[in-house]
Amino acid sequence: MIKKLQLPLQTLNLTVGFMVWVIISSLMPFIKEDIAIPADRLAIVTAIPVVLGSVLRIPLGYYANIIGARLVFLISFVLLLFPVYYISVAQSMTALIIGGLFLGIGGAVFSVGVTSLPKYYPSERHGFVNGMYGMGNIGTAVSTFSAPVLATQFGWQNTVKCYLILLAVFIVLNFLLGDRREAKVKTPIVEQIKGIYKNEKLWMISLFYFITFGSFVAFTVYLPNFLVTNFGLEKVDAGMRTAGFIAIATFFRPVGGWLADRFKPLLLLAGTFGIYTIAAILLAFSPSLGPYTIGCLAIAFSAGLGNGIIFKLVPFYFQKQAGIANGIVSMMGGLGGFFPPIMLAAIHAATGQYSIGFMLLSQVALASLVLVFWLHYQDQMLRSSVGGRAVTGEQAKKMRK
Repeated sequence: MIKKLQLPLQTLNLTVGFMVWVIISSLMPFIKEDIAIPADRLAIVTAIPVVLGSVLRIPLGYYANIIGARLVFLISFVLLLFPVYYISVAQSMTALIIGGLFLGIGGAVFSVGVTSLPKYYPSERHGFVNGMYGMGNIGTAVSTFSAPVLATQFGWQNTVKCYLILLAVFIVLNFLLGDRREAKVKTPIVEQIKGIYKNEKLWMISLFYFITFGSFVAFTVYLPNFLVTNFGLEKVDAGMRTAGFIAIATFFRPVGGWLADRFKPLLLLAGTFGIYTIAAILLAFSPSLGPYTIGCLAIAFSAGLGNGIIFKLVPFYFQKQAGIANGIVSMMGGLGGFFPPIMLAAIHAATGQYSIGFMLLSQVALASLVLVFWLHYQDQMLRSSVGGRAVTGEQAKKMRK
């Protein structure tokens, strides 16, 4: 019974972690009314939770194998109580940055589930299972939609305090329902890193996730304030539109994993980067809200599919180092959400427009499309050498030797 509960429990854990992770960006239109934040610092304040949320994914993925997901989630939620309370009483930009940095723990828990959950299911279901877990991304939509509504009624400080209650509930749930007997992997972290850091597939997949998940995070933290400032939308309206973006990306994540279980994941991934390239070009030339909305929805669709597809590839190529590989790939995805808002803000400050930034995104997506085809070609060559059978990462490594 406990084992059957792990997928829904860990998915809800991720939902809560991501709800907490985006508190500041969700409430920024309200926060900046009370706390003076220079326009050129807004992107830094909203993006700062992504830093720790990215870097911590490596140790959390590793320790999910060592001590189990139950303890890692439980400890993470206990630690999150402190920055959430600190932000609820913050009165300066510095306090927001300090508290926001430690909110990153909420985003870092992503690597826990993608490391833990495949242990409970056969390999042919890993894409779908990780995709379902990834639906916990909806937590960002829940915050961007509900936090402005609550803040309108009760103030942003009291809204932040509500998250303390939510964290306390899930601390109890993980203590009672987490799997105490989860299979553990005791391979030292240095040995795991040595086993994968020279593998070019790791860094290619990291780049792919840098774009797919990075754009998801970047648009999540960038859209609420951008829609208010540049298109004159009401704060709640901007939050609802951002929540729609997140909901689409989240819904298509398990769809991407499900498709990757049944078809060739690399060819599916190539299709998503083709959409990315076109959508980013559209955003670069969208002076009005209508075309901009179409471009954002296309990004949401392709980000969701791509996120689901990529975490079918990770356990396939890195069976014995899944924890550390998941941590590295998911870290790169998180960092992909940190740099674009800052880059867009810098480009806007220098040129007065965002077009150059979106054109850069289109070119990186196009380069990734080429790399996906190259990776597919390599796999086809390996398969032809073993009579057409699929070759895992471990088998390919032995063959190269």
